Amino acid sequence: MATVTLSTSTPVRTAQTPFANEKFVDFTAAENKRAMQAALAEVEINLGHEYDLVIGGRHLRTTDKIVSVNPARPAEVIGIHQKADAGHAEEAMQAAQAAFQTWSRTPVAERAALLFRAADLIRERKFEFCAWLTYEVGKNWAEADADVGETIDFLEFYGREALRLDKAATPIQFPGERNQLRYLPLGVGAVIPPWNFPFAIMAGMTSAAIVCGNTVILKPSVDAPTIAARFMSLLEEAGVPDGVVNLCVGEGPGFGSAIVAHPQTRFIAFTGSKAVGLEIHESAAKTRPGQIFIKRTILEMGGKDSIIVDGDCDLDAAIEGVTVSAFGFNGQKCSACSRVIVDESIYDIFCDRLQARVAKIATGDPVKNFYTGPVISERSYRKVLGYIEIGKGEGTVLNGGHAIETPEGGYYIAPTVIADVAPTARIALEEIFGPVLAVIKSKDFDDALAIANNTEYGLTGAIYSTSREKLDRAREEFHVGNLYLNRKCTGAMVGAHPFGGFNMSGTDSKAGGPDYLLLFTQAKSIAEKLGHASAAAEKQSELMGL
Repeated sequence: MATVTLSTSTPVRTAQTPFANEKFVDFTAAENKRAMQAALAEVEINLGHEYDLVIGGRHLRTTDKIVSVNPARPAEVIGIHQKADAGHAEEAMQAAQAAFQTWSRTPVAERAALLFRAADLIRERKFEFCAWLTYEVGKNWAEADADVGETIDFLEFYGREALRLDKAATPIQFPGERNQLRYLPLGVGAVIPPWNFPFAIMAGMTSAAIVCGNTVILKPSVDAPTIAARFMSLLEEAGVPDGVVNLCVGEGPGFGSAIVAHPQTRFIAFTGSKAVGLEIHESAAKTRPGQIFIKRTILEMGGKDSIIVDGDCDLDAAIEGVTVSAFGFNGQKCSACSRVIVDESIYDIFCDRLQARVAKIATGDPVKNFYTGPVISERSYRKVLGYIEIGKGEGTVLNGGHAIETPEGGYYIAPTVIADVAPTARIALEEIFGPVLAVIKSKDFDDALAIANNTEYGLTGAIYSTSREKLDRAREEFHVGNLYLNRKCTGAMVGAHPFGGFNMSGTDSKAGGPDYLLLFTQAKSIAEKLGHASAAAEKQSELMGL
């Protein structure tokens, strides 16, 4: 089994080592701009390479391939990947189970050291990973940097949390006993991340699982497999033992379904759509022959997130917060503001000001650092344009409402604002996952809260108001897992904003929070009666004549 060896330059972390979020890169600084441009040029040279499946440390190739392309230039191949099938699912399970026997007994300090080493390696190559995100999923430089920074944060935070959990103790020591509480790994898990945060969420779910002693079958999104493959390579460099992480790029209906249904899959960590999440949950609930446990699902399934703009708010702050929340990364965040609920007393001026602000957004190739770029794929492109056509019949288009044609055939859609939308309209209730914002008028604050809570989701939300009474009411009555007061509803920071939602937004798993690792463990209580063992030992000694 491979061992984890920290370089002499790597600072040692403990459970008491303070955690701090990775600082954002200032791309207005000339040296950072040059570094990013150099990284983009270097990555461009390495586009189109072929990547292997990694199962039990073995690098495998298949006849069928999955090709990742640049959404800004779909003819440009980012990476060619092997297509795992149901047979690979069984192979990966066997490799992961074999690795579990030793990895689950590896000291927590060694497992955490692996995460810290990976964090250091990513930090050294931050611009390189930013560039890969820009090419593969169309993130502008700042969005890519935030994704890479969050990846580092997850590794650093979960490493510390694992060390802290290893020191857990029972609330009391019962008289006459020695009481212990240990958090043990579950077994083999499936990690199924999304394409929109293909580095942070993928690495976060994977690292949380393995630092607790589990082993993982990682099935990245087919829209962003290259980032996962490069992370796998980095883990190998950091010293991950064979079989602890098994990289299998495959289609959801084939490989993904096989892994979820496998009787030895102990847990499934998934981030993605509601429809797929519910299918996973249903499949996991079925007990199959040879299965001796209840599978655990850790699900984050999206949202239909609202920002309430009250009549007494700071209008400038509200306009900026809504714009950034709605159109950052083209609205392709589960936390994105897709509905803004505006008090009727300021509705007209808000719409005028919002229209002017959104009109200033520049859209273009993310390699050139335009604020908004393409949506992820042709399928997403057609879906979002379909919703825009629905929206034209449900409200008044203030901005956008159309595709943007480019010579390269990129999947560009103009930032779209549709006003005068009814609270029960389709574009007000259904997740679109693109640059489309519905503006809804509210009669008063009671009405605004009722509208905000009228969806089946409950992920993020925000309110702009100067009224302490209304802010306090929102704390109690705005039913979302992540609520923000007088700030945007995107940009959750590890440690500060544990992330996960209510209702159909998932299992409220709270990634990046102090409870998250508990989802990947099982607690074992051990009680030893004091004096009994020593008395038995003395009796045995007497019988042996010692």
